[in-house]
Amino acid sequence: MPIMKNGREYRTLQDFALVPREGENDTYRVRGTAVVFNTPTCLYEYDGVKYYEVIDRHAFDECDMSDVIFNYNHGGKVVSRLRNKTLSLTIADRGLDMDADLSGTVAGRELYEEIDGGYIDKMSFSFSVRESKYDSLTHTRTITKIKKLYDVSAVDIPAYNETSISARSFFEEEHSKEIKALEQAARRRRLIARTRTYSNKKI
Repeated sequence: MPIMKNGREYRTLQDFALVPREGENDTYRVRGTAVVFNTPTCLYEYDGVKYYEVIDRHAFDECDMSDVIFNYNHGGKVVSRLRNKTLSLTIADRGLDMDADLSGTVAGRELYEEIDGGYIDKMSFSFSVRESKYDSLTHTRTITKIKKLYDVSAVDIPAYNETSISARSFFEEEHSKEIKALEQAARRRRLIARTRTYSNKKI
């Protein structure tokens, strides 16, 4: 399921939670798990075959996360960012956790209210891949190294279509390779069968 824009891929995240407001100093913070590690996710299905993706536990070890931003639909105003410490990202054993303070801008506070009202309840993130590997038996792509994390975005409609476009570019190629391999194997079996038939006739 991903779109490719200048090498970027997009994935839809799980739901995120509001941090409860306390007292007069209302906080406008949201938390969530941006990426879940070592969990197969079906991104694409072709001819009845399901293709999965797994993000390795160490995929972010060398990732450029120098200035990740939090915005709306991957294109709205920046409402928090790592550089000014209104966004924090933590790599844990289970995944990449995020915590965003949306109190600093009018757009951020409005976005919080929309999240609070249930109008927006999903997140997406964009990134580029440095290294991955593919298991043709399980039809699983494992992303082992992420080159750069660009943003974590609140989205009104999960980016399934975008994700599916970007994943398709990878999985369709692998599907094509698998079909060619099956066709070659079938041709070899037919050739062996003909050779045996010819040899039996000579005998």
